[in-house]
Amino acid sequence: MNTEIIHIDEENIDTGLIEKAGDIIKRGGLVAFPTETVYGLGGDALNPDSSRKIYSAKGRPSDNPLIVHIADLKDMDLIVREVSKEAKILADRFWPGPLTMILKKSDRVPYETTGGLDTVAIRMPVHKTAAAFIKASGGYVAAPSANLSGKPSPTAAKYVIQDMDGRIDMIIDGSDAGIGLESTIVDLSGDTPVLLRPGYITIEQLREALGTVDIDKTILDGDCKERPKAPGMKYKHYAPKGDLKIVSGTQENVIDKINSLTTEAETQGKNTCVIATEETCKSYKCAHVKSIGSRHDEETIAHRLYTILRECDDEDMEVIYSESFDTSGMGQAIMNRLLKAAGHQIIEV
Repeated sequence: MNTEIIHIDEENIDTGLIEKAGDIIKRGGLVAFPTETVYGLGGDALNPDSSRKIYSAKGRPSDNPLIVHIADLKDMDLIVREVSKEAKILADRFWPGPLTMILKKSDRVPYETTGGLDTVAIRMPVHKTAAAFIKASGGYVAAPSANLSGKPSPTAAKYVIQDMDGRIDMIIDGSDAGIGLESTIVDLSGDTPVLLRPGYITIEQLREALGTVDIDKTILDGDCKERPKAPGMKYKHYAPKGDLKIVSGTQENVIDKINSLTTEAETQGKNTCVIATEETCKSYKCAHVKSIGSRHDEETIAHRLYTILRECDDEDMEVIYSESFDTSGMGQAIMNRLLKAAGHQIIEV
């Protein structure tokens, strides 16, 4: 398949090109597009064949639900049984933006899109190009992240091209994603709201809006045997090719342990990298040390995480050690993605 690549300026959107992309979706094709979180791989959410194509292009199991992206609040009415009071509160406060809500689906949404579940995940991006593309596509775009299943989500078009060139119809290059982590997911289909995937919208913000919000046990617990309910969380995700391990403990102990581990790996001739913060970068002896940002700036850390994991792949890193991060606020989302990328391999010191 020949994949067409188009460039769209978010502040000066070419409506002709956007309509061309939308027509591909209406015909059952696939288009990768930018959002404020990461790049998405879009198909017609109401067309079961489109969802099958998405799973095939990603190499993703078909029981992993997709998120339906909309561009107008009223469009929820078609795809859910009922817009709950909690959904209205969250939509009013956080939409458009990096929040996905799970509600009981209507019959219009095929099970191919929901991974066989009776619920549907819905998001309304704030990204102008994404919104224009969704409208041009008919209003309902099913989209996971635009990467091969298991790899780090793409925050730049070059990584979408790396994974999807020749596998889909079109890629919209709309510059780098602003946030860099996938949306927060909250399940509103039961009696009590449950945070299923942490993101830019934090548990603290959700509780401020709704009161009681539970946290799914699978978010940070690698030993939990419960099945994750959120899109993108059932299988190993975000992983670089190299063996990634997280080292957790006091700063001094973490630095000493990582220096010991990297020295051993380099002595064995392995291409080795450390993911560190601005505050600690100069303390490491490893030949390859990547700064993910300051510990006092979680947004920068979140923004850089997937890029650094992709860079490790580009540079053929075989062994990777990362510092751990606090799990409050946005740190919960950062650690969630790191743990998934590392297959929950964590060294306590």
